[in-house]
Amino acid sequence: MIRILIFLAVVFALGLGFAWLADRPGEMVVTFSGYQYQVSLMVAAVAVVAVVAAVMIVWWLIKSLWNSPYTISRYFRVRRRDRGYQALSTGMIAAGAGDGALAHKKTKEAAKLIRSDQEPLIHLLEAQASLLEGDHEGAREKFEIMLDDPEMRLLGLRGLYLEAERLGDRNAARHYAGRAAAVAPQLAWAAESTLEDLTGRGDWDGALKLVEAQKSTRQIERDAANRRRAVLLTAKAQALIDSDPNAARTAALEANRLRPDFAPAAIVAAKALFAQNDIRKASKILEAAWKAEPHPEIAELYTHARPADAVLDRLNRAKKLQEMKKNHAESSLTVARAALDAQDYKTARQEAEAAIRMDRREGAYLLLADIEEAETGDQGKVRQLLSKAVRAPRDPAWVADGVVSERWAPVSPITGKLDAFEWRAPMERLGQLIDSDEDRSEVPVIAAPEKPAKEKAIELTPSAPAEEPTVATRAASERSEDQVAPITAAAFAAVPADAEAVEPAEEPARLPDDPGVDPDDKEKSPRRFRLF
Repeated sequence: MIRILIFLAVVFALGLGFAWLADRPGEMVVTFSGYQYQVSLMVAAVAVVAVVAAVMIVWWLIKSLWNSPYTISRYFRVRRRDRGYQALSTGMIAAGAGDGALAHKKTKEAAKLIRSDQEPLIHLLEAQASLLEGDHEGAREKFEIMLDDPEMRLLGLRGLYLEAERLGDRNAARHYAGRAAAVAPQLAWAAESTLEDLTGRGDWDGALKLVEAQKSTRQIERDAANRRRAVLLTAKAQALIDSDPNAARTAALEANRLRPDFAPAAIVAAKALFAQNDIRKASKILEAAWKAEPHPEIAELYTHARPADAVLDRLNRAKKLQEMKKNHAESSLTVARAALDAQDYKTARQEAEAAIRMDRREGAYLLLADIEEAETGDQGKVRQLLSKAVRAPRDPAWVADGVVSERWAPVSPITGKLDAFEWRAPMERLGQLIDSDEDRSEVPVIAAPEKPAKEKAIELTPSAPAEEPTVATRAASERSEDQVAPITAAAFAAVPADAEAVEPAEEPARLPDDPGVDPDDKEKSPRRFRLF
């Protein structure tokens, strides 16, 4: 457009010039070598313009002839390059569509037309074609060649990472991911794999730096980054609470500041403060976490905050927690446990029954069985409560990827994922108690793995002599032997088709209050859960 305007301006200027000369007639006389030439002014102007145009045309012809070899070679070079890029584009599309033969063909064609040092994507197409043909060794060689090119280095690391993952070599995969994360922390695949590696090795400081890098590059949102930092700081505080209490206290307090409702952070912060006799501040942290979400470890630590407290003082502290979170099963259970220790059986029974009305679960029935045994010693009622506990929903626990743990952990023991554990009730058994012998031999019995013994919460009181296990504790151990694991597809797949049916056990004992039932029948004929 600009060239057209310039051309029109030049023509307009020439027209004006010739019109001006036409309005002013005159003659031009040139004397040369004794000869005198006389022409009109208009003819002289036209001759000058014609000479200039002729000179420009001659110059263009000479220049074109001089540059013709370069022009011809440039034309063929551009044509060859266009054909190469067309082959490269077709090959990439074929590789994405899974056409290995066409991708390999176009790879060779593009390599002939374009040099690989000029277009690094040829290496990528070669690697993809090799992967489609099953030549993984050749693909790894191409990815290693990409490491020498700064533009293709991250792509080569990505390819090597995926190949290592395919081979199951976690160390090599994390090595390549770490190299990529050091150069570009905004890459999600590299950052996540490196984070799993750092947390698996317990390098909490390195993991915190990586999370900060992710936050600065806006790879993750601010809330998600703060949540990860809280988890990592809590894990760091747990690791340092015995060796470096001051560093553990600093990390735990920062974690609690980022997530005041996170129970593990509040617990480890309170333990660090209790170790330094800062009971008031630790109690406030536990109270804030309890208001957000009641947790049995918070209650245990809060009621035993002062080692010299009597059992009535602990009961009063438990009631204080109950006032902060009324009409909650965990509050009632906390008061019931403290009342049982204080031998206030009436209060303990009322609160345990209230907890059952709000949330019927195993722990409430076991606690009520302990209260019944301590107050009346009626074994019939105790066994009746234990039978209800066996059938009741399970207590909440820390669950991650199907693993149930009594203690919180920063990463999943199965996948290595950070912040995988959740406080919730484990998945219920998909089984049914069979009381009749009908069709029992048709269904195989899958035995449950042994349930680990429940660990008590850490108390800051002086060590006391071991007490005899309560009825609830014995019932929990019996249940761990008799219960059946949750049914999964893998569990059914693990049973061979020609497996022989397990002989059914004796008819399970009925409750002791029925006539003709021996109280020891439960030990003689243990219950079995069978699957449908």
